[in-house]
Amino acid sequence: QVQLVESGGGLVQAGGSLRLSCAASGSFFSVNVMGWYRQPPGKQRELVATRSSAGSTNYAESVKGRFAISRDNAKNTVYLQMNSLKPEDTAVYYCKASVTNSLGYGYDVWGQGTQVTVSS
Repeated sequence: QVQLVESGGGLVQAGGSLRLSCAASGSFFSVNVMGWYRQPPGKQRELVATRSSAGSTNYAESVKGRFAISRDNAKNTVYLQMNSLKPEDTAVYYCKASVTNSLGYGYDVWGQGTQVTVSS
């Protein structure tokens, strides 16, 4: 069983920065794509950024130039550096990992979510 543990959320003023972390632990063969999604109040969950084990990245247009996703493959940990935060970035941020188990079966795992609140 794989678990994702997130940390780093909180309250910040507009223009400020936060760094989220997500570590995968448990039994798996490999962790492939890791990424961050968010769910603003009253809205659906949306992609923020993803990063493959090979280093390929994908960002939502709304965060390009402000957010940066990085990853430590040895620690199976993904980070999201969020700069120039805006009130519209307020959301619950979820980590997601696509993993492969020892039998070659791939599946997705979600973290419990961490709240990010940006005040104006």
